[in-house]
Amino acid sequence: MKKTLGALSLLGASALVLSGCAGGGTPTGGSAETGDLTVWLVGTDTPQDARDYLKKTFEDQSDGWTLTIEEKTWADTGEAYVAALSSNDAPDIVEVGNTQAPGFISQGLFADLSGIQDDLGGDDMLTSFVDLGSEDGTLYAAPYYAGSRVVFYSPASYSGEVPTTLADYVKAGIDGTTATKSGIYAPGKDWYNALPYIWANGGEIATLDGEKWVGGFSSEGGIAGLTMLQDVYTNATIAPADSDETDPQVPFCAGEVGFLSAPAWVKWSILAAADAEAPGCPDEAGKDLAAFALPGMSAGEVAPVFAGGSNIAVAAKSDAQDKAQAALEIILSEGYQKILAENGLIPARTSFAQYLPDDAITAEAAKAAASSKAVPASPKWAEVESAGVIKDALVKIAQGGDVTEIATALDGQIEAILNS
Repeated sequence: MKKTLGALSLLGASALVLSGCAGGGTPTGGSAETGDLTVWLVGTDTPQDARDYLKKTFEDQSDGWTLTIEEKTWADTGEAYVAALSSNDAPDIVEVGNTQAPGFISQGLFADLSGIQDDLGGDDMLTSFVDLGSEDGTLYAAPYYAGSRVVFYSPASYSGEVPTTLADYVKAGIDGTTATKSGIYAPGKDWYNALPYIWANGGEIATLDGEKWVGGFSSEGGIAGLTMLQDVYTNATIAPADSDETDPQVPFCAGEVGFLSAPAWVKWSILAAADAEAPGCPDEAGKDLAAFALPGMSAGEVAPVFAGGSNIAVAAKSDAQDKAQAALEIILSEGYQKILAENGLIPARTSFAQYLPDDAITAEAAKAAASSKAVPASPKWAEVESAGVIKDALVKIAQGGDVTEIATALDGQIEAILNS
């Protein structure tokens, strides 16, 4: 039914881990004969063609019903989401980041989807996203789309050979850095692009030892990766130590970046028209745009990169469960997912990968995706993210702090959260 959410104060995402029932919530029932289904999508990654397809298909199949899509920001997906999903005026379908899904599920905010799991794609759905969207074997948040990071460059930003190892990549970044240009764009709070250095060197965020999580940043591999990363911060970037990865196409289009590691779909932000609402630079830095998968420690290897993307779920408190499930089936359908794939988003179902663009950048993204990794699959991971402990540690490293001391403290913070 129609949901209207008043203004909510964004106080952070800590509410994701408030005490509450475990597992997904109990749906509130079926659907009325008429109404308006509310779908919350985050940011601009979902193409307008896909939004139009969802609305038209749903309304054509549902007499007396309309569908309204509301665009949210990633800042909304913390406490504001929890407040809305806990209320009697909840939206019907919501998109969340794949790493956020376990936290929402543990609060009972998402409805059980096991009854329609086969209709959504069954074993064809992306396995790692199904894992993050499930609890105790029950699906609560279906995969929506995935994306892997590639390193963008253009002849205007870099003219050398493509690096074949991670060490070569760092060296090329250092060599390409000037007072006005980052050889490698590496703002201090961008933890997504920091992780490959740790993973490539054999470190981990945290691993489960029996029933306890053990931090891995202070391990031998973690220290080696963070030391390499500090070299980047010190010698290969002029990006602010206290900024994040938001809108990376802006400095790239300004000619201030040599290598830009970013999700593959950032290609479309770079190639957007110069007079678009969010302008790109198709005729300047975006001309002859190219990309490569971040190399690993040895030639021929691909570094593990963060597996980003989104899951999508039906709110447990939606009063239009039947219609919400029907809309979710459209979202996971071939018609809708084909549009996502054609726009460079890795579709939720593996069989739809055939619709990805047949170009060099997408091929590199596929290579990167094959070596991608996810964060620890803990329902308390959302609290790690919302606490900002990894970002804070990386800023300290970018500012020249002692790597071992910072990594040891970070492991302690992560262990305290995950094991609480």
